[in-house]
Amino acid sequence: MARTLTAALALAFSPGRAEEVTVFAAASLSESLIAVATAYEAKGGDKVVLNLGASSALARQIREGAPADVFFSADTAKLDDLVRAGRIVLDTRRDLLSNTLVIVVGTRAGATIAGPADLAGDAVRRVALAETSTVPAGIYAREFFTRAGLWERIAPKVVATANVRGALAAVAAGNADAGIVYKTDAATSAAVRVVHEVPAAEGPRIIYPVALVKDGPAPEAARRFVAHLATAEARAVFYRFGFLPAE
Repeated sequence: MARTLTAALALAFSPGRAEEVTVFAAASLSESLIAVATAYEAKGGDKVVLNLGASSALARQIREGAPADVFFSADTAKLDDLVRAGRIVLDTRRDLLSNTLVIVVGTRAGATIAGPADLAGDAVRRVALAETSTVPAGIYAREFFTRAGLWERIAPKVVATANVRGALAAVAAGNADAGIVYKTDAATSAAVRVVHEVPAAEGPRIIYPVALVKDGPAPEAARRFVAHLATAEARAVFYRFGFLPAE
């Protein structure tokens, strides 16, 4: 199975400020958030350190006292959990982005799939999903299949991974016949191709909220970075990577 994608990525130091802001963020934000943070530093912003992984794992780490300044989740539920635990600065919470679910198959030898119902057929034996009870991408996928009346037939085929990038990797490596990932993740791999995009009316509402973590090491730097994430400049970067505005 794919490993958990939790990597601390220290970006180049900006001489304009001495503070460092530590951002715990969903794995699906990897490329876009690195681009945003790099541009932020280049213009004199604080140094940004990213810890990227499944939102569920990151929320657990924060709840247990990990030194995070900002939490950028792939769903509202994980942030809600931290609010209930008293770990979030409430007035800094913002719903920033949305995304789209897509079904992917391997580029070279992927299954022949015309739509979601084909995943329940005999030709598909393994379907890669992020873990469906805790990880946002997996929860969203399960909700979609449940709405479509397909979950009971697909559930026995599920290859569960630690996060959405694990599901993408499983399909790319041929360890699953198909999978469901975010559209933004599919765009990062030439080893998979999208065979179905879930219409907004049929899929779950996908929201990426961000907020300051209470008692983080660098609260002022964190406020500056969260404010930057909401600017037109930062949003344009996220949209370039395929994210949508939260509505």
